[in-house]
Amino acid sequence: MATALLITTQDMVQFTQINGNLDTAKFQNCIKISQDIEIQEMLGTDLLKKIQADIVAQNLVDPYLSLLNDYIKDCLIHFAYARYLPNGAYTISNKGIFKHNSENSDTVDKNEIDYLEGKALQTAMHYKERFVQYMNFHQSDFPEFTSNKDGDVFPSDDVNFTGWVM
Repeated sequence: MATALLITTQDMVQFTQINGNLDTAKFQNCIKISQDIEIQEMLGTDLLKKIQADIVAQNLVDPYLSLLNDYIKDCLIHFAYARYLPNGAYTISNKGIFKHNSENSDTVDKNEIDYLEGKALQTAMHYKERFVQYMNFHQSDFPEFTSNKDGDVFPSDDVNFTGWVM
């Protein structure tokens, strides 16, 4: 089964500063990675797989549809955007790794990109906190939230994210 993405590239363009003319292949991987890491940590494996399967089957209904639209999408958009920002200026091709520049604009320095990434992560964490608060009162509506076992990823309610550790 193909992996269903919980947001579209159009969601990224509509709700971030990503230009609509940008090749979506440049950031689609950021959506998948953020979904596999941050969103799976939020939802747990079973709930993520349930939502993905319902999307593929075109059978996503409430309360799962509301959970996706009201809590998960905004979080995923901003996690994926934060993941894209440090890499957006680069292209890897047969001839090497290139950093793009334009005659009509200035490139931003690392501090500015770090600032933008931090703001995107701050926004994503706000939406994650809203999700955690919602699930504290409604997890019985989503049996998959607590049905993880063995090698599954169990949901985390840690919203005290302080940044990436390298």
